[in-house]
Amino acid sequence: MKFEIPRVLPLQWLLRQARRRMLSLLALLATIAAIVIAQPSTAFQTSVTPSNPILGDTLSVVVPGAGENTIVRMNGQTYAAFDLGNGQMRTLLPTTPLDKPGTLKIQVESGPDSQILTVNLKKRSFPTQSIWLPPGQDGNVSDWEYDRVDAFKKIVSPKKLWNGKFLRPNNGPVTTGYGVRRYYNGVFANDYYHRGVDYAGNAGSAVIAPADGKVALIGYEKDGFKVHGNVIGLDHGQGVTSIYLHLSKIKVKEGDFVKAGQTIGNLGSTGAATGPHLHWGLYVQGQSIDPVPWRETGFN
Repeated sequence: MKFEIPRVLPLQWLLRQARRRMLSLLALLATIAAIVIAQPSTAFQTSVTPSNPILGDTLSVVVPGAGENTIVRMNGQTYAAFDLGNGQMRTLLPTTPLDKPGTLKIQVESGPDSQILTVNLKKRSFPTQSIWLPPGQDGNVSDWEYDRVDAFKKIVSPKKLWNGKFLRPNNGPVTTGYGVRRYYNGVFANDYYHRGVDYAGNAGSAVIAPADGKVALIGYEKDGFKVHGNVIGLDHGQGVTSIYLHLSKIKVKEGDFVKAGQTIGNLGSTGAATGPHLHWGLYVQGQSIDPVPWRETGFN
């Protein structure tokens, strides 16, 4: 039997072959990387409810399978997402009567993954109302009062304190609903809408906390709250706050934790009020939203 002894291949030839194979491998890897980058993220599938929102609705953006670094962007604003349990993160987004109806673009980012959703925000008609304030109650008001209240409305604490539907804060009939546009002493208030619901209950009747929360604002008419009157602000967590105006008495103090159904004050006519009533306002991310869905449907 004959064996052929292969001749030794030149070193330069071997190096050329290795280089060609390396270039081919790099080209393949580059092609794979381009394909991966071009593919949309499938790490999570975000849901937005309600699916057909109208002006004033709160949008619930739920992101399953996302991490704690998840953020949500809408209308140039960035919002944090909070853990709902069961591997879900959630952000609540506000809409108001001053928003423009049409397509809302919502971007969700979690680490390297991102997703863009569009929601059709529908138009809603709001009635107008004329309010006549007594002399002295329609003049200039100090910035101090508004600064205190505005700072309260922007509170975003990480822990969710409420559970299920909100309760009715007073048993009186509703006299003014959310979103009503107003004329004050005959002058139309531009960029204003009624930021809450008014209840014309009996003077001195109980005002209750509609949900668990922490007392984050207390203000008294005698201390300079000329418009809001005696006022209470509750922080319900995760960017949700509520406010109670024109009270005759306040039965809690800042820092108290209150339970749903607990009496926090009594209905009155302090501040810029034409008669005894409770103004209840509900805020999400510092914006006044319609409280009715929070009572009728709720946000768990």
